Amino acid sequence: MAKKEAIVLLNMGGPNNLEEVEMFLTNMFNDKNILTMKSDLIRKFVGGMITFSRTESSQEIYRQLGGKSPIVGHTKSLVKKLQDKVGDKVIVDFAMRYTPPFANEVIERLNKEDITKIYLIPLYPQQSSTTTKSSLEDFEEQYHNTDGDAVLVEIKHFFENKTYNKSVIQRIKEKVGNDDYRDFDIIFSAHGLPKKIVKAGDVYERHVEKHVEILRKMLEAEKMNFYASHLAYQSKVGPLEWLTPSLEDKLKTVRNRGVIVVPIAFTVDNSETDFELEIEYREIAEELGFKDYRVCRCPNDSELFIEALLEIYKKMK
Repeated sequence: MAKKEAIVLLNMGGPNNLEEVEMFLTNMFNDKNILTMKSDLIRKFVGGMITFSRTESSQEIYRQLGGKSPIVGHTKSLVKKLQDKVGDKVIVDFAMRYTPPFANEVIERLNKEDITKIYLIPLYPQQSSTTTKSSLEDFEEQYHNTDGDAVLVEIKHFFENKTYNKSVIQRIKEKVGNDDYRDFDIIFSAHGLPKKIVKAGDVYERHVEKHVEILRKMLEAEKMNFYASHLAYQSKVGPLEWLTPSLEDKLKTVRNRGVIVVPIAFTVDNSETDFELEIEYREIAEELGFKDYRVCRCPNDSELFIEALLEIYKKMK
C-alpha cells in the first residue's frame, strides 16, 4: 500500500438536525477552553444549566435555518473541491469539535490507511484558545490515544494569507455589485470573546485588529472606497464583559444609511452568519432606519479559498 498524507480541516461544527442541538450545546459548554473554570465539576454544572436554558431557543433558530446548521454541508463541498485539487495521494477529511463528524471518527478512518503525515488546518483565520487551541488539542489528544503513528503538523492562523484575503474581498465585491461603495459603511464583524480570556493571554483580539488593517489596505488598493469602515464584535452571551464595540452599538453610531457587514472570524457560513447577522441584526438595522443592510457570505467553497488552503498545505510541508 502506497504511503499517503492527509489534510484534516477542523471547525466547531453545528447541529445536523434538531435532535443534535442539545449535544452541540452540551459539548461546547463542557469545553475547558470555553468555560475556563478550573473545576470540571463546576464546569459541568454551569454548562448543564446553560444547555438547559438555551436548548429550546436554539432549536427554534435551527428550525428557521431548515432544521440544521449550514456548516457541515458547506464543509463537505469544500473538502470535495480540495480533494479534487490535491489528487489521490492526499486524503482530505474534516472533523468537527462539537457535533459529528467528531475527531475520533476521522482518526479511525485515517488509521486504516498508511498515513505518514496529517496536516491539521483549523478553519479559523485568527488564533484563539476558544477555537484553534480547542480544535487542535481535541484532535491531537484523541490521535495519540490510538495506535496511529503519523506525524501531526499544525497551523494556528492564516489571516495574513493573501489569497485567503482575496476570497474575502471577492465576497465584498459580490455583495456591493454595481452599486456605489460610497453609499455604504463597511463593518468587519468578528465573533466576540470575554475580556478575561484576552487578559489571560489570548491573541485573538490582536489578530482580528491586524486582519482588519490588512483588509482595509486591500480595499484601498482595489479602489473600493467605502464611506467609512469599522470593526465590531457579535454574539455576546452572559454577564461577563466582552470585547467592544458590540455590533449593535456600532450600528447605532453609523450615520450612513447603507451598511455592508463582513463576518471575518468565520470561513464557513453557520448560524452566526445565516441567523444572527442575516436575521437578528437585520431587524435591529431596520429599526435604526437603515435603508440597505447587506451581509457578505463567508468564503465557503469558493475557488480562491480552495487555492488559499492549497497554499497553506504546501507551506506546511
